[in-house]
Amino acid sequence: MEKFITRAARLNKAYDIELIERELVCGENDIIVKNHLCGVCGSDKSFYRGFMPPQTAEFRQPPEFPFLLGHESGGTVVAVGSRVSEYKVGDEVISFGWNNNYADYFKAQSFQLQPAPKGLDRDLAALGEPIACAMYSGMNSGVQLGDTVVVMGGGFAGQIIAQCAKAKGAHCVIVVDVLEGKLNLASSLGADVVINSREEDPVAKVKALTGGVGADVVCEVAGSAESFNAASAMIRHNGKFVFYSWVTTPITLNISRWHDDGLEFINTCLVHHTWQQRYVWFPEVMRPVEQGIIKIKPLINATFKLEDIKEGFDFVDKDDAAIKVVFRP
Repeated sequence: MEKFITRAARLNKAYDIELIERELVCGENDIIVKNHLCGVCGSDKSFYRGFMPPQTAEFRQPPEFPFLLGHESGGTVVAVGSRVSEYKVGDEVISFGWNNNYADYFKAQSFQLQPAPKGLDRDLAALGEPIACAMYSGMNSGVQLGDTVVVMGGGFAGQIIAQCAKAKGAHCVIVVDVLEGKLNLASSLGADVVINSREEDPVAKVKALTGGVGADVVCEVAGSAESFNAASAMIRHNGKFVFYSWVTTPITLNISRWHDDGLEFINTCLVHHTWQQRYVWFPEVMRPVEQGIIKIKPLINATFKLEDIKEGFDFVDKDDAAIKVVFRP
């Protein structure tokens, strides 16, 4: 069995992250991948700040400290176990699993990987998991030609979903956030209207823009109680509520509005479904990225070396305007 020594990130407690040395042994069902690039997910930032969610099926290690951090990355297969037939050495792959991916190398099994599209920029391929998740949401949001669409949250996923809505024929795409930098970026990428919810009431603004009717589709990508309730209030009668965010603490919601106005709920978090489903939808949702219809590179704000893991996470923690921060091994 082949063995690899790697640096890998361990989160010991809130605000305490370090690189440790790990030995990865390629067992008969394992695949070892040499990392090309690793991205910081919003969930990583929450973990770094000490907010560990309850155990779910997504976690293959208990969500408690110390935690082996990282899941957004991709690279080149350098070793495969004797029982692996889906991949071979030299294949370019994308990670779809929590495999301690802030590392030079990571170990996975076949169902936790996805073949990288041939010809796709390697940086974009390495960010294939967060890109594909947001693209799936944007493409399956139920947006129709002529719709007014609101995206609550101008982070990485929100920026992609807003671009998808415009490309699908939305008449007016509105992005709501609390940071001017994110709103300016959304405008540059095609959003028709941006709303700073610290400065004005997004519900009142959306109602005014729609003649009191409300938005046809609202995509919740901010993940806060305020955002969920504003989204619920600004949707038109029988409109669509697209659920993307991961909310890890209980919140109070106006369920009466959902019931009385017959809102349609669309859960677009298919990354948390089965790997078989992912194999079907992944090539389809990545095609507009390969074609250049959806712009991703403007969303990458900062790049750090893996050895600067502490500095990188300090930057992520202190700059909420950062859209996507990446590490290069």
